[in-house]
Amino acid sequence: MAKHPTFACQSCGAVYNRWRGKCEACGGWNTVIEDSGSAGPLAGPAATRPSRAKGRVFALEALTGENRPAPRTRTANDEFDRVLGGGLVPGSVILIGGDPGIGKSTLLIQIAARVAAGGHRVAYISGEEAVAQVRLRADRLGLAAAPVQLAAETNVEDIVATLSEGAPPLLAVIDSIQTMWTETVESAPGTVSQVRGSAQALIRFAKTHGTALILVGHVTKDGQIAGPRVVEHMVDCVASFEGESAHHFRILRAAKNRFGPTDEIGVFEMTDRGLAEVPNPSELFLAGRDLATPGTAVFAGMEGTRPLLVEIQALVSPTSLGTPRRAVVGWDPSRLAMVLAVLEAHAGIKLGGHDVYLNVAGGMRITEPAADLAAAAALVSSLTGVPLPPESVFFGEIGLSGAIRPVTQIPARVKEAAKLGFSSAFGPPPLGEAAERATLRAFAHLADLVAQIAAGRRRPARAAE
Repeated sequence: MAKHPTFACQSCGAVYNRWRGKCEACGGWNTVIEDSGSAGPLAGPAATRPSRAKGRVFALEALTGENRPAPRTRTANDEFDRVLGGGLVPGSVILIGGDPGIGKSTLLIQIAARVAAGGHRVAYISGEEAVAQVRLRADRLGLAAAPVQLAAETNVEDIVATLSEGAPPLLAVIDSIQTMWTETVESAPGTVSQVRGSAQALIRFAKTHGTALILVGHVTKDGQIAGPRVVEHMVDCVASFEGESAHHFRILRAAKNRFGPTDEIGVFEMTDRGLAEVPNPSELFLAGRDLATPGTAVFAGMEGTRPLLVEIQALVSPTSLGTPRRAVVGWDPSRLAMVLAVLEAHAGIKLGGHDVYLNVAGGMRITEPAADLAAAAALVSSLTGVPLPPESVFFGEIGLSGAIRPVTQIPARVKEAAKLGFSSAFGPPPLGEAAERATLRAFAHLADLVAQIAAGRRRPARAAE
């Protein structure tokens, strides 16, 4: 019987039985092409034959002794280990994506060198650069003497055969998965079927031999990892490497982790010797803060299990335009629109004739709803010209009714603030056990906070210490 051709979207991996000009799954135009190898490495008569080997079934309580997986291996990079949940898990597969030139290859060659320095076998396979180029980067970072095995190869079968020789490596880095191709799939490298087939073969090797595998993934213009989304489901950890070219720090953020917490971040600083760890990122984001300027508020947030303090800056200025401008950097514009509407409807703050600019200092991107109160405080401070107390932090979610809703992990936020010298905090009630660590002001409604800030206009200016 003749086999009907299948068509796959090169952006999201959706499969169709006929060609389409527009992908219905992701909305992309001219991304659906014929996928002759979409059946994958299991295509053919061998896929229809029943397996002669029966799967082994273990009882949960029997997974002890030799069946128990080996403990984690630390990479001697605390920020990287934090994102992974404590270190490399044998047989785990990690997918790291990021913009071109952000420093993915630099970070991974540093990690590989540190792991290899501990006496472990480490392999770094590059599909984009020659071995001489990788060695040149390692020499620039001072890692030329690291016992890392380098290779420039794109054929998955050759890579698996080489890694299978001798003792299996503890860590293998594939840079990048979009350049790999397997002989079992008849399509060009980088296509959906090739990426899926190559990732499946490499993941099978990692699970069988207990090798921790790191795959580097390209990203689209929207910041999503290119290729089929099924690869993100196949791996154990998905992390994105973020950063702005105008800033010298980078953030590694875990979006999925089967062996640790999600939304955990690791902060790195780009130096002339590569990426350096930042053990206390709050000090980095608060460096150079002007204490006497209206429109600045310190937000005590949480990134995974780590408390993080960042400065939120707001500028409210009158405008003669019919439509005021709203510009946001580092925060959700829809969230800003909601806070402005609540301020006008429930706190009596009229901002319809003002331009509003909001910025998260340092290039940090905030997604936590607890930043609502800090943003509102910065906006009111800029409008009234009253500086906020420099020794205070703000956190709390604002509801559409103007109520300030409770947030999680309040003790950790206040403890981090007290460690950096902040003696008070403004947040939602009840604050509970956190009241023991600092002087806290609880507000049930946004109007109460606005009245508190506006009252500072009638008080005399604070004398310089």
